[in-house]
Order: sequence, then C-alpha cells, then structure tokens
Amino acid sequence: MDNNSSELMRQIAAILKDKLAFNVEVINIGEVSIIADYFVIASGRTDAHVRALYEYVDEGIKEKMGIDPLHTEGTENAKWIVMDYGSVIVHLFHNNEREFYSLEKLWAEAPRTELTESD
Repeated sequence: MDNNSSELMRQIAAILKDKLAFNVEVINIGEVSIIADYFVIASGRTDAHVRALYEYVDEGIKEKMGIDPLHTEGTENAKWIVMDYGSVIVHLFHNNEREFYSLEKLWAEAPRTELTESD
C-alpha cells in the first residue's frame, strides 16, 4: 500500500461523509488480497441518494486529485454502484443491498481503517 492509495481512500471517505453517506467503512483489502489496497463501503437511504453519492465521489476525486475511475458498474439501477480506482474500490449500496451482500462479513479477516473526524 502506498501513500497515493491511502490519500485517495481518505479523500473518498471524506467526500462520502460530507455528503451524508452512512456506515462509511474502509477495509484494508491489500492485507489479504491483490485485488486492491482498500475497499471503501458506504450506504445511501434511497436509489437517488446512492446515485448522488456516486456523482459526488466522481466529481470530487476528479477535482481534488485529477483521477477518473478506471471502471464503474451499477449506475443504471443504483442499488450497488462499484467505482474502480485501481488501488481503491468504492462500493456504494442501497441499505438493503448492503445487508444482503454483506461484504464486511465476506472480508472479515481483513483489517479495517478507523476513520477520524477529519476523514
């Protein structure tokens, strides 16, 4: 894990918290897999909220860091949107979908990053 992926993860988490995402969690996936360094997981209360969170992250990271996601999935129905930034993968869920897929349980052995008030 490098400083760039750590900074990207923190910027994404800060944007999500600022835009009232709930249950923002960071899984240090790089400790147990080669998929990425971090998963940032957050929930929205409605499909429109999930879609808005996606737009805030997309625009905010482009503005702050000059980075576009390599790939996105799920923007059509906004139940589970995935944004792949390479070293950081963002999962934006409608609350019911998050509960059903339970990525936190699937990756239970991976350590978590505690987010501070400034994140």
